[in-house]
Amino acid sequence: MRLELKDFQLFLQVAKSGSLTKASEQSHLSLAATSARIKAMEEEAGMPLLIREARGVRLTPPGEAFLFHARAMLQQAQQLQSELQEYGAGLRGHVRVFANTTAVTEFMPDILAAYLMAHPHISVDLQERPNAAIASDIREGRADLGIIAGEVDTHGLRSLHFSTDRLVLVAPNDARWQGVGAVAFAEVLHERFVGMHRSSTLQTFLSQIAQQLGQTLKLRIQVSNFDAMCRMVAAGVGVAVVPESAALRSTADGQLCRIALSDAWAVRPRYMLVREGVAPASHVQELMAAVQRHHAIPPA
Repeated sequence: MRLELKDFQLFLQVAKSGSLTKASEQSHLSLAATSARIKAMEEEAGMPLLIREARGVRLTPPGEAFLFHARAMLQQAQQLQSELQEYGAGLRGHVRVFANTTAVTEFMPDILAAYLMAHPHISVDLQERPNAAIASDIREGRADLGIIAGEVDTHGLRSLHFSTDRLVLVAPNDARWQGVGAVAFAEVLHERFVGMHRSSTLQTFLSQIAQQLGQTLKLRIQVSNFDAMCRMVAAGVGVAVVPESAALRSTADGQLCRIALSDAWAVRPRYMLVREGVAPASHVQELMAAVQRHHAIPPA
């Protein structure tokens, strides 16, 4: 489709206002010019995008799809403009890192704080993504570096193992849990759970495992980080599945029991992903080396 950003902006104004007249005023165009440009968009699409009514317009189903992608195009254009302005102000590099919940919340903040202090002309975009989506994003060039846990399809990617993540169950330190060395996830699905926020990749993963077992997680509350989860568990709200690193921090005072999960998926190797056959920029390689150093594995 031969469309320009100004076309997407105009369509967004029409959709927001529900009126060609109002959109014309907001865009400083004549009504005739607005109508002509919308008609041209519909001809490019090969189908009507708007339903014209006596009191305005509303979107057709194809128009809703068009609006979704128009917003995405405009957001990407704004991001591009912002990044170019940063380069003009002295920025020398930008790293897009897509990572799973544990990486985003447990170890990447410390790594990135030191990295950014050592590289004042580099900026980083860290986003939480599901493991499988991260591999796809790296493969298609939407991010420079991916950090995953577990096994995913790495076709077209180079994967570098840097540590192993273990998920454990934390429970209140009471008589019912004391002395329990290990349990299977299926054995505790009758319990009330404290979970991570709805968009958490770990929470999505655990919900999927429960569904595969024919169960639904009984969530009492969902919070934003592992430390808050552990505090809820210590108060007796429920049990939770967290990374071992978070459990070790929170069980030191004796208020929680840390219990191994016997399920094979609870032990998850961590990998960094980059595109196969494409040498990462030097500042990306330096960040990868920082991740490896943090986990006490010498760079390959």
